[in-house]
Amino acid sequence: MSNDCRCTHTCGGALTRRRFLQAAGAAAAGLTLGGSLPSIARAATDGNPLVRLVFVRPPGKYWLGWPGTAYDVEGHQREFTARAVEAGKSVGVDVVPNLEPLYDDQAVAAFIERCKGNRPDAVVVALLHIGNWPQVQSIANAVNPCLVFSPIGTSFTGHTQGISRQKGVNVVSSLDAADLRMPLRMVRTAFELRQQRILRIAGDERSDSVLDTLGIAVRHIPRRMFHELFDQTPETDAVRALADEVAAGAKEVREPNRTDILNASRTYFTIKKLLADNNATAAAIDCLGMVGGRLVPTPPCMAFSRLNDERVTATCEADLMGCVTMLFVSHLFDKPGFLQDPVWESTRNRWIGAHCSCATRLDGYDQPQTPYILRHHSESDLGVSMQVLWRVGQRFTMIDFQTPNSLIVDRGTVVGNIDTPPAGGCRTQVLCEMDTLKDARDTQGFHQVMFYGDHLQDVLNYCQLYGIDARTSGAA
Repeated sequence: MSNDCRCTHTCGGALTRRRFLQAAGAAAAGLTLGGSLPSIARAATDGNPLVRLVFVRPPGKYWLGWPGTAYDVEGHQREFTARAVEAGKSVGVDVVPNLEPLYDDQAVAAFIERCKGNRPDAVVVALLHIGNWPQVQSIANAVNPCLVFSPIGTSFTGHTQGISRQKGVNVVSSLDAADLRMPLRMVRTAFELRQQRILRIAGDERSDSVLDTLGIAVRHIPRRMFHELFDQTPETDAVRALADEVAAGAKEVREPNRTDILNASRTYFTIKKLLADNNATAAAIDCLGMVGGRLVPTPPCMAFSRLNDERVTATCEADLMGCVTMLFVSHLFDKPGFLQDPVWESTRNRWIGAHCSCATRLDGYDQPQTPYILRHHSESDLGVSMQVLWRVGQRFTMIDFQTPNSLIVDRGTVVGNIDTPPAGGCRTQVLCEMDTLKDARDTQGFHQVMFYGDHLQDVLNYCQLYGIDARTSGAA
């Protein structure tokens, strides 16, 4: 690939939701709900994914058949359009309606051809009569991703059983077109992921590549660039201010001293500079290799925690697919994940997620920090690591991209936090009960990413929409 990154920003951070909402708001302000849009050409707005909304229905006022002759077809079409546009606006997607419905197979074929000629990022097909499922199926077979909105009263279970499980399709069968919000967030996420570049700092080579399916760019640079730049990073006012802020926000400071915290702060600015120099939005760093070689006085654990709180994905041990998983969680759910090592607790058949670089804004980037204690990195007894205290009783989801085309997903409940000592291992240790497993030692994967909320079905829906193979640990 070219060395020119496809990102639309110049800093090290990822695309912000605010940018999307500002642009989407401007687009929606000029949208009218009357007239047809015969072209599938992109909207004039720049920077947002574009989704085309189209209705399929019989012409005029029909006789019999659900939703029924008494159903206000025109009124519901206007209402559904407004709700779908607003749902898009709320998640940073331009939903552009074609208010001339598709009345017959010829109109459907013409719509498909226009989409093929100038593809939107997705289409929403809404039907207003139970007899129009063949037309919906034709569009879903030809144009993906395809979001289908079936208002209650336009389908039986038999109509949705097949198409709702079809790759490239997501069916919303509900009373409210606002329920398209999560599927539209999926479209936004796929759009944003194609604009990301991961900076992998490991080894001695330089190279550029793009990951299949997800479209995420990857740049590899030599590991020495990190510790050489760290050595040149001075103790500035900004470094001291960050150190003060992190220390002041802690519930407790145990092992680290002032020098440890300042060095951890310098690491944060080192990573930010490398990201900016490479026009990258995320980093996967061979931190243990540098610590093991005594090339740096502090592991970058605190810096990783802080960056992930700021929606700048940073992962340890140069784990590329772990970084991909963290990016995915960040963009689809607007909250950071926790990349961890899995541990089996045999007495009560529980599972532990453990690592030294957990984010603190687990409820969301705009939410208060989860309580944390400043510790040394446990394996080296150096630097600063966050021991983050997860909320007991909290439901969580866990994802592990095995390849760009496949992932494992599970969910469970937090039942406690484990301190070190008496335990050994990493500083943040989350004790969990898993939903899908009878035996916790059968949990699959490594460096899985945990995050707050029960989102298993959302992850499965995304994978179906974008052709990613997904399974739970309990699946064969």
